[in-house]
Amino acid sequence: MPTTEPRVQRTTKSPVSGPELGARGLRLAYDGRTVVENLDLTVPTGRITAIVGANACGKSTLLRALARLLTPRQGVVELDGVALREVPTRELARKLGILPQTPVAPEGLTVSDLVGRGRSPHQTWWRQWSAADEEAVRGALTATGLTDLADRPVDELSGGQRQRAWIAMAVAQGTPVLLLDEPTTYLDLAHQIDVLDLITDLNRREGRTVVMVLHDLNQACRYADHVIAMKAGRIVAEGPPAEVVTERTVDDVFGLRCRIAPDPVSGTPLVIPLGRHHDDGAGLADAVPAAAVD
Repeated sequence: MPTTEPRVQRTTKSPVSGPELGARGLRLAYDGRTVVENLDLTVPTGRITAIVGANACGKSTLLRALARLLTPRQGVVELDGVALREVPTRELARKLGILPQTPVAPEGLTVSDLVGRGRSPHQTWWRQWSAADEEAVRGALTATGLTDLADRPVDELSGGQRQRAWIAMAVAQGTPVLLLDEPTTYLDLAHQIDVLDLITDLNRREGRTVVMVLHDLNQACRYADHVIAMKAGRIVAEGPPAEVVTERTVDDVFGLRCRIAPDPVSGTPLVIPLGRHHDDGAGLADAVPAAAVD
């Protein structure tokens, strides 16, 4: 009896106008060791992009360069066609926010105070805290479900709550571009999904461009509109999840033999790892997964 394969339930979004982030001829290095070489990149505006790859492939290094936390040895990172190095710091902080892997809040800092720090780029010596700032903080706390925890010290929160507080700060900052370096690290599975749902809400509701480094391929397939697979400092594949996450690409990028099946919930590619004790004996497929979206 024929079966109906699951189909991807993606929310159709209207074209979003926002700053365009990209890179040309990028070479990034630490202590004379090249990590990223001759990389070109255009981040889809108003979409969620996930960067995936094995450890030490250059994912976080690339994200740091996109946030102007690392100066390229060659090439340029651009925002709306302007080199990032030429954008004034305060202006950049109004357009682009970053959440690093393991942010640390000062001891005793409350959730509301942390979120309020996201408003710093909007203040000057002649424009201090305003009603607009207050409203932005209140809205960020509501959007992240932290209103009841506003007066709690950040260091007393659970891991998931703490991560939500940092995301709330980024929300209050109001940047149209948000960069997240492994936002689910150290979280249990329930909190990982909670954080990814929250990030998706921000993208769907406000049209924010999101670029995040993820380790979990299945989560990347479910939550990202665009996937970038990196290996040894280079992009080896990019595009919709169904085009990028294939058995061949996973084997090439991660050195992992696998099978790809349709995710029974989302219809996106589901990576099923193989190993010495669980090998179906089939040859490596080079076709796009059966769950490819129409």
